[in-house]
Amino acid sequence: MFHKVKSVAPLSNFKLSVQFSEGVTKLYDVKPLFETISAFRYLKDNPSEFDCVSVDVGGYGIVWNDDLDLSCDELWENGDVVETPFDGLMAFSDATELWGLNESTLRKAIAYGKLVNGVDVCKFGKQWVVSIDAMVREYGAATR
Repeated sequence: MFHKVKSVAPLSNFKLSVQFSEGVTKLYDVKPLFETISAFRYLKDNPSEFDCVSVDVGGYGIVWNDDLDLSCDELWENGDVVETPFDGLMAFSDATELWGLNESTLRKAIAYGKLVNGVDVCKFGKQWVVSIDAMVREYGAATR
């Protein structure tokens, strides 16, 4: 399964908080890379640059500049899961991408009671959020 990066936030001591589209947040420690990958020593020598991290276009990883990046696979495999109140929740747009559905399919599922508002889904402003458990229950495992 492809683990698309949704957001990244720099933390103290060269750690990153990385949120993935499937509703999982991981803590990734960059310090071990200072010893194994010479390009990452730049961040050690220029700590203010560490805060310039951003999600790569498409969510395939994170970047600092043209020479420094980490793939979504590296972050997923070597990050430590952090429990948050938002675990297991995802935006409709992420759910439709992971399950290969159309957003109208999920809206109809709410209208027909297949996904229950306030239990399986909830709307925040203009954005619908759905639980991963409800998606698996109704549509099986994610296809992408």
